[in-house]
Amino acid sequence: MSAFTGPDARKEIALFTEEASTMELPLQVTFRNMDRSDAVEARVRERAAKLETYFSHITSCRVVVEAPQRRHHKGKLFHVRVDLRVPGRELVASRHPAKNHAHEDVYVALRDAFDAARRQLEDYVRKLDGRVKLHEVPLHGKVLRLFPEQDYGFAAAADGREVYFHRNSVLREAFAKLSVGDEVRLVVAEGEGVAGPQASTVDPLGKHHLVG
Repeated sequence: MSAFTGPDARKEIALFTEEASTMELPLQVTFRNMDRSDAVEARVRERAAKLETYFSHITSCRVVVEAPQRRHHKGKLFHVRVDLRVPGRELVASRHPAKNHAHEDVYVALRDAFDAARRQLEDYVRKLDGRVKLHEVPLHGKVLRLFPEQDYGFAAAADGREVYFHRNSVLREAFAKLSVGDEVRLVVAEGEGVAGPQASTVDPLGKHHLVG
């Protein structure tokens, strides 16, 4: 009997690895229609850890490894899905077995799914870094720190970045009225200054987010 099959074809084993990587939330690995494999789980942990070298703010990674029952196939074609959560987005990479008979090898299926996830993550990071210009839609954020005597502060943007802003970038000359915790709308300039991402415009919203 194959190491990836068992008496209960509907068995589903969810594995939570608390210290499998340095991700902010645990990695979740789920096996469907197959027995748990330490070797496959180790490969998943290895590939998931590599993803974080491309972007350090992945908040969760869920991986499903499935061996569907297909009576008209002699072998099992593995289906792997990688679901990443990053600030403001969910990235899903899925390689369906019907599209590639090489996926009779679970490690090939894993490789292809994680390569697809990496490409999506790289595209996401390029957009964050400004290498791909996005339409300037203001980001929602909150004031993190203020340095009134030096005329600057930092805000936490909804996409996970900590953004520097100067007094002159605050609309309606409202810098002096800002407090830590105030909600703001931010337009982040392309590229980065010496302090990291920098806001070209800061629109104070007060303590409550205004819609519209």
